[in-house]
Amino acid sequence: MTISNNETLKASEFDAAFDKEDVSKLLDTQSIKARYPTQRISIDFPKTVIENVDKEAAKIGVTRTALIKMWVSQHLPSQSEHRSI
Repeated sequence: MTISNNETLKASEFDAAFDKEDVSKLLDTQSIKARYPTQRISIDFPKTVIENVDKEAAKIGVTRTALIKMWVSQHLPSQSEHRSI
């Protein structure tokens, strides 16, 4: 499936292309913006903690960083709870 850069695909067309070819060329990566600003932090953990985090991450097939982000976000109040009325 070859399309021009200005053409818009229907979801069903994109799904079909995804199953057959590399669809990265169909995505507009120049206009992607982060939904939330990020800030890099550094946290020191004991080696045994890191080893256990790595084991858990491997079980579900994510990176160490992704797992830590998931755990932290699960233990914080949701964004809607922070909004004032």
